[in-house]
Amino acid sequence: MATGRTEREESLDQLSTANPQLVPNPLEPGPVTTKLWRIPGVRRLLTIALLAEIGYAVLNISAMPVYLKFDRGFGESVIGLVVVSFLLSEALFKSPMGHLADRVGRKRLIVIGPAMTVLTAVLTLAVPRHWGYGETIAIMGLRALDGLGAAMLWPAAFALMSETVEDRKRQQAMSLLNLCYLVGVALALPLGGIANDLLGRWLDPWTGSRSPSLYFAAGLFLVAAVMAFRTLPSEREKRAQRSAAAAAGEGPDLSTVVTSLHTIPQYLLLAFVTFAGIGFPMTIIKLFAEDQFKMSESSFGLLVLPAVLAMAFLNAPMSALGDRIGRARAVHLGMGLCVLGLLVIASGMVIPAARNSLFLAIGGMPVGLGFLLAIPAWFASVAEIDPAKRAANLGAVMTAQGVGAMIGAPIGSLLYERLGPVGEVIGLGPDFGRYAPFAGCLLCITIGWLLSLRILHERRPGTA
Repeated sequence: MATGRTEREESLDQLSTANPQLVPNPLEPGPVTTKLWRIPGVRRLLTIALLAEIGYAVLNISAMPVYLKFDRGFGESVIGLVVVSFLLSEALFKSPMGHLADRVGRKRLIVIGPAMTVLTAVLTLAVPRHWGYGETIAIMGLRALDGLGAAMLWPAAFALMSETVEDRKRQQAMSLLNLCYLVGVALALPLGGIANDLLGRWLDPWTGSRSPSLYFAAGLFLVAAVMAFRTLPSEREKRAQRSAAAAAGEGPDLSTVVTSLHTIPQYLLLAFVTFAGIGFPMTIIKLFAEDQFKMSESSFGLLVLPAVLAMAFLNAPMSALGDRIGRARAVHLGMGLCVLGLLVIASGMVIPAARNSLFLAIGGMPVGLGFLLAIPAWFASVAEIDPAKRAANLGAVMTAQGVGAMIGAPIGSLLYERLGPVGEVIGLGPDFGRYAPFAGCLLCITIGWLLSLRILHERRPGTA
């Protein structure tokens, strides 16, 4: 019996029945014609990610180094160990938490992660002072719990973002999450510093002059957790589908990392080396500004802020450039720009004329642009390796990144502390040690760039 329907219409019906996401509803505008940040699901997730990243950056980059040094009297090497406990925990748990997110859903972990850190940030202030090794161990334990919370949040957030948009928009979506990271780090420096400068003298008798930024971080995590709980979809159907698909697979344990070592070893190696470089200046950047340039916390943060706002303005053009040149070329070009900028900054280790804030700003520009170009393309490449294990692969790569940063951070702190006297002996002054972490960063990023040229290539159409 004739139905008046064409063969194409019947094929579309069959395709939509098998996978409704592949056939858009003609009555609803899809992400192809809508700017990503205008899609409600994308906008909500970006807001949560930005709040959480400001919180983590305030806690680990802005608040913790100065709080431990000035309020608790810790040395730089011990501060490096405290931050390493966060990085180690985050690295170890990101892959299992990514696999768990594939099983139980994204929302649950996005809520629990920040909620945990609300408690750990406040409990840090309750650790007794001058408690000997117990004080250090307690603070390291709390930072390990922070790392677990971050491991819950980020693989789930990246996977949810990847699923919220179609493939052709995935790199742009990753660039928006990357922008949240950059803006979060930049805003953390002035906001944490302003909180300490304004409220420090009032809280000094009770919890210390550098403690207000810890309260501020706890507040950010609370808002992020509540917003995630109230606004993100429950994903019941998607969670059931992922659980059924993973029923015969591996459990959420560290064996996922071992599996990834066999399936994507090149990606893990590149992630490890690159983020080892990022770890070198991670814990000392704020101490560097105070020691080298005699800047207050808020003044250094305000120095960084205009550059990051400019990066926010350039995020869309850089994302469009990455789409045009391809993901592999975007990683190559972006990491090359990072090498160029770090070469300018690290030259201050041996060239006294380069030891000023102008060189830091000039070198920071290509580094920022390089990150805008490379990181979204990098995560988009990882996300498309195997859609069925998207969160697990992202988690494994983030684990490799975390292990790299974990190794780089204490080495950078140790170089900062120990090479100052060496610089005095060889006639280069204490600045020799202060710039040493940036030289280590340059070395690792250069190796990562060379690895990317060898490992990452543009995929031919139709290849998996």
